[in-house]
Amino acid sequence: MKLRVDLLPHGGYSDTVLVVDILRATTTAVAYLERGASALLLTSSPEAALSLRDTVNDSGEVTRNERYLLGGERGGLPLPGFDFGNSPVEAAGQNFTGREVVMNTTNGTAAAHIAAQTGKHVLLASLVNAHAAARRARALAVEEIAIVCSGTDERVSLEDVYAAGVLAEYLLAMGEFTVDDGARIALTIRRNLGNPLEALSSSGHGVTLERLGLGEDVRWAARISESTVVPTLDQGSGSPQALRFIAG
Repeated sequence: MKLRVDLLPHGGYSDTVLVVDILRATTTAVAYLERGASALLLTSSPEAALSLRDTVNDSGEVTRNERYLLGGERGGLPLPGFDFGNSPVEAAGQNFTGREVVMNTTNGTAAAHIAAQTGKHVLLASLVNAHAAARRARALAVEEIAIVCSGTDERVSLEDVYAAGVLAEYLLAMGEFTVDDGARIALTIRRNLGNPLEALSSSGHGVTLERLGLGEDVRWAARISESTVVPTLDQGSGSPQALRFIAG
């Protein structure tokens, strides 16, 4: 079995993919499903998200489909017209039973779309569901598990590489793998920065979120393996514009 870690999304995934965006999309995705959302729809753009919820007739009147709630951000801040930002703390305080959450974020949703182009199984992983996500990936994979770091604005991010190292540690404890250099880098970062809160809060994006008054999200995202929920791409449903993830 091969273990691959991409420090940024590159594509070409043929087997099982763990998409990581610790601050904050994949962490928030877990919170939405934990709080009762029946599905997550990860869209290719904010406009695609808005078009799922809102229908505009010839007179310019907007009809809102109450089945959907929109969550997303740009630059860490909520998108105009969306119901929620991209905060796991905010999501954890809501009840989404019977609703589907449509997500669009700066980095994580784009990485998921790249993974879904060729990946056989696509899972959303974070520190909060790390052990469950690793177990699920190991059960599904036949030849390779790829851990894909979303990064921040197309640059490598410390927090995602650290989380990839945590996932890699769990996977290596489950069996033998041939690891690539990306996995070695992630494992080295994990071992040198043992404390998850230190790794996340010292990262560039962690500092930015703290400055925006979103430090509680960083602390929430630093919890390891407290959830068994693994958002899993529902193959054969959704569309190229909106990938459908359910609790796996």
